[in-house]
Formats: sequence, C-alpha cells, structure tokens
Amino acid sequence: MNKYKEIRAFVAVATEGSMARAAVKEKITPGMLGRRIDGLEQRLGVKLLHRTTRLLTLTEQGRLFLKHCDELLTDLELGENELFPDTSEVSGQMLVLAPPYFGREHVAAHAGRFIAAYPAVRLSFNLSNDYPDPVQEDYDLCIRIGNVIDPDFVTTKLASNRRVVCATPAYLEKHGVPRKLEDLADHNCLAVNLQADRHRDWLFQEDGKLVAVKVDGNMDCSDGEVLVRWAHDDLCLAWRSTWEVGAQLASGELVSVLDEYALPSFDITAVYPRNKPSRLARLFIAFLKDIYAQPSYWAHDGQEQ
Repeated sequence: MNKYKEIRAFVAVATEGSMARAAVKEKITPGMLGRRIDGLEQRLGVKLLHRTTRLLTLTEQGRLFLKHCDELLTDLELGENELFPDTSEVSGQMLVLAPPYFGREHVAAHAGRFIAAYPAVRLSFNLSNDYPDPVQEDYDLCIRIGNVIDPDFVTTKLASNRRVVCATPAYLEKHGVPRKLEDLADHNCLAVNLQADRHRDWLFQEDGKLVAVKVDGNMDCSDGEVLVRWAHDDLCLAWRSTWEVGAQLASGELVSVLDEYALPSFDITAVYPRNKPSRLARLFIAFLKDIYAQPSYWAHDGQEQ
C-alpha cells in the first residue's frame, strides 16, 4: 500500500479524533481508512492508536510518530508550493506569537520582506514569554525555542539550535571554570524569570538522560538579551541559545563551558493549531526557513550583510 496514503490516513484520524470524520475528510470509506492505518501499524511494528467504539486516542509511539508525519507532510507541501506555486493572490491577516528577543531579531525583523512579497497581507506580532493557548487566543503561528510534541499542533523545525553555558574569559579567570554540573553551585548563574516564576533549572544531558540542575544567582530578568549583556559585563554564567551567542563564541568574547553536557537539540520551531491550517502560516514558515538556511545568517547574529 502507498506509504503516503497510510501516513495521510493516520494524520487525518489523529487530527479529527474520529474515523468517520477522517474518512469524510479523506473522501474514502471508514473501512479503507482503517485498513490503511492497520497497514501502517503492521509495517512499523507498533501500535499508534488505541481504538474503541467510543474513544480514539494516540499511544505514546503514536504521539512521537505524529510529529514526524507532520514535518514530512509540511515539507512536502512546501516543496510542492515552491515547484508549483498557487498563483492566486495571498491576502489576509496573520497573528504571530514569538519570544521577545528572538522575535525582535529573527522574526519581526523580516516582516518587511514578507510584506513586500505579499502586499495584501497584514501581520500582527505579539512578542511575549507567555505561552497562552494558541487556539483560544486565536494565534495563527507560534515560534518556540525547544521542541514541542502535542497532537493538537503541527510542529515544524525552522533551524537547529543548542543551549550552552557561557561566560567571558575574565569571569572564568576570576571565578574558575566549572568542570562538572555540581560546580554550578559555586557560580553566579543568572536566569530568566517569567513574572513571579523564576526559572532556576538549567537543562543538560548526562549519560543520555535529561538532567535539570537548580542554579542560583543575584539577578534575574524576563528578557534574554539582558542576560547576555550581563554575561558580557563579566557578571555571571549564562545558559543561552547558540542563536543568541554564536557570533560571540566564534569571536572569543564569550567562552562555552560544560559542552559535554549541552543539550544536543533545543531547536527553533514553528507551531500552529492542527485544526487551523493557515496558508499564510505555511508561507511564512517557508520564508523563515529559507532565511535561516543561509550559511552566513547565524554567523552574523542574524544581521543581513
């Protein structure tokens, strides 16, 4: 059986939460839809769905596989649009949610180019560290730092990213270089706060497992850009993304430590509600991916040359 049809059937059922509704969407009989999912499960050797007469839910393997299916189908659609573009005028309004620092420098900064390509479009940005329910708040697209696995949303990787602990050479000379995660207790570790919630856990990978280390410091801030500036002022260790500090690491202004514990993937992702597939959102995703894929982009801290 066609693998593409099997994957489309699985995504349709996961999206609709019903075999009957998914069959109507795919314009096939429920029996044919069920056979496609059975074939997919047999080929993979795992159970993707728990199916009863009243309830249909994803297994844990199903949740993970759905994320990959979303990325596959999104990339395929973007590729088809690039080869065979829809010539009808692109119009409408899109509401985008993004973190403040990243949103300023790497999302909203490119809005003018997008509008130039699609002049009938209106863009609205909310740059916030809050993560409201995108469906209830009516967002068309959310930009996130870090992977998101949620069956109610389509997630697409925009660019690779790592989180590193870094400081200036002057700070490390004065306070010493941490060699183990336990050494962080002896350092001024400045962290993000989101209103009253202070995020004092830094995440690492040790022996293949995710480890949360509680750190402490004498200042915190809701804006990551401020934390990077404090690190530049020789005040602290900072746990930041490579998109923020990549250029400074390359120049030697900042030095990364504990690299063997760094998370291998803290990717930049685009997320939109599965029940609200927006042509504008998909076009904006393709637009950002093209910019981020330029070899020199991150080397210049996002500033186009």
